[in-house]
Amino acid sequence: MQLVVARVGRAHGIKGEVTVEVRTDEPELRLGPGAVLATDPASAGPLTIETGRVHSGRLLLRFEGVRDRNGAEALRNTLLIAEVDPDDKPEDPDEYYDHQLMDLDVVLEDGTEVGRITEISHLPSQDLFVVERADGTEVLIPFVEEIVVDIDLEKQRAVIDPPPGLIDDRAEIASSRDADNASGDTENSSGDAENTSAGDEA
Repeated sequence: MQLVVARVGRAHGIKGEVTVEVRTDEPELRLGPGAVLATDPASAGPLTIETGRVHSGRLLLRFEGVRDRNGAEALRNTLLIAEVDPDDKPEDPDEYYDHQLMDLDVVLEDGTEVGRITEISHLPSQDLFVVERADGTEVLIPFVEEIVVDIDLEKQRAVIDPPPGLIDDRAEIASSRDADNASGDTENSSGDAENTSAGDEA
């Protein structure tokens, strides 16, 4: 399974280094020297990481064959994609790969169905679930412990305890999982960002 682990940012200096927006909680594993990564667009890669270091709180990478600022700038906005065993799980039990969370049903603690996770949005401050409801509207659910109280992968659901106003409790909401099961589920496309974990504060 292919998962996005980083996005290349701007060039740093004149020797081919680039800043990267990390999209994995395991950068030491996925973005270490010697790692070979596929890319999106595919024409930019594959790329082999030669060196990596942290500068002013941001990860800097240099790829084999990229030796100047022009070469680094040419990679800007390229997505870096790692091959991951779909059965792998993060070491921390409170962390999840994005592909584990995609398509989970979202329900309230009393069982009221809210919708289904269609996207994970990784923001600097926290991660968000993009949840599609039966009427086609979307609601954003912060992935923090105070709101997402349980992730049950066996039952394929996320249980939430939202604060007032986060979702429209008056809307008639229904899960579409059964309908999809009847028509045949489709596989997730490659290119998901990787690790997601519940933060401590909203």
